[in-house]
Amino acid sequence: MNNPNLSVDTLQRRTSTGGTEEAAGISAEVSAGKFRKSPYLIAGAFFTVYLLLSARRHAANLSTGYDLGIFTQIVKSYSEFSAPYSPLKGPDYNTLGDHFHPILALLAPAYRAFPSSYTLLVCQAALVAFSVIPLMKWAHDVRGRKFAYWVGVSYGASWGLAKLLSFDFHEVAVAVPLLSLSLCAAGRQRWRAALLWSLPLVLVKEDLGLTVAAIGAYAAWKGPRVAGLAVAAFGAAATALEMLVILPYFNPVGKFAYWPAPTPEETGLLMQAAEAFWPPVKWLTVLMIVAPTGFLALRSPIVLIALPTLAWRFTSPNPFHWGTDFHYSAVLMPIAFAAAVHTVASGRVTARRLVPACVVGAVVTGVTFFTHPLHELVLPRTWAESAHVRTADELLAKIPDGATVAASNQLAAQLVDRATVSEICLFPRSFPPSEPPQWLIYDDKDMTDPDCAAGQAMEAATPDVPGYRLADRQDGISLFTRVTDEG
Repeated sequence: MNNPNLSVDTLQRRTSTGGTEEAAGISAEVSAGKFRKSPYLIAGAFFTVYLLLSARRHAANLSTGYDLGIFTQIVKSYSEFSAPYSPLKGPDYNTLGDHFHPILALLAPAYRAFPSSYTLLVCQAALVAFSVIPLMKWAHDVRGRKFAYWVGVSYGASWGLAKLLSFDFHEVAVAVPLLSLSLCAAGRQRWRAALLWSLPLVLVKEDLGLTVAAIGAYAAWKGPRVAGLAVAAFGAAATALEMLVILPYFNPVGKFAYWPAPTPEETGLLMQAAEAFWPPVKWLTVLMIVAPTGFLALRSPIVLIALPTLAWRFTSPNPFHWGTDFHYSAVLMPIAFAAAVHTVASGRVTARRLVPACVVGAVVTGVTFFTHPLHELVLPRTWAESAHVRTADELLAKIPDGATVAASNQLAAQLVDRATVSEICLFPRSFPPSEPPQWLIYDDKDMTDPDCAAGQAMEAATPDVPGYRLADRQDGISLFTRVTDEG
């Protein structure tokens, strides 16, 4: 009975029914054997779902230059043994001045073999799906197959992950499996593995050093004090170094791009602190993070590891950071579900109360399935190619490989793997290209570019775009080519 997948709790529950300890052990080993492939099958199923969702959105021109286009340019640069430049951010713009994500260089070999934006979507789907496996294995050891299936399905279908998969590609996809591995090891008190798995997070994004610090602090509290404090100090120092030195060094204006605006002098410290808890959408976000776990996460100290991410989001002046949209909550999903499993493993919830909690979590997951992106896979429109998309593909095909192009946001994502692409609407945080691009293409149905002055000029019945002539216009999509001295 030295099977590592066999927990003491499982043996106690099974021997209490009257069987011998030996018989219970054999039965548990058989059960563990049957379960062994299940985490991989569940992860494989979610990989398929994730990839279908993101790939179909990309095929329907719903992905964007901000951000799939930018990250494709980054990984493409790495695959060419170059610094991570992104023309969408600006000419010769080194994106290590925007966010600190050198870990994306690990995707370069895959992109070099398959140079396409779809490669990033495949890698993202695989990374996120893999994170299901450690959580399911731990849940099985704690409470058996049914609990493990509930954890795997609820976590894999959670709204935070769905938002990440439906909104292009982001570097935090790499953080999701690292957090799953680290926190499952911490919950099992395998401190060395927990700390080591957390360390690469400092290479994923600059704020995640604070999450590393939180994991180190948790280890110092519950396990090896010296090692935990060392990792906590390392994580905090990494964030400070990245925000105060590295990012400003590479940023064109010489500072970290996302510092909040200075607070007016008349705003007191108490008012500033209160603003971190208002408006109510912030409380809704917290509720939505723990609700899929049936609120089990609230009974484990592991949930405190979410505080650094919540702190920077809720103190940010950007309203997009406060709610449940976009990809910002993806890194909180493995924290919440690891906390839920830890709650059960530590005996903080009785078997009688566990079932209602799981029912609540399942209901929340079921409801959010229909309010968040995964439900798109069951909609007929997801699988139908519209006439507008066919027209866009036809006009995009007229742009030769290797050309320089200024494109509207959604069309930019379709071009970045074969052309040098900039953003035609010139987002406020972007810089115009140093040389006029050879082609312009604009889609007036692209609602991601509000108040686009360049686009409005191109939409005119007789457009006057200096230096360019209208090459084609169909279904609201305008294609311009640059006029050369030769003609």
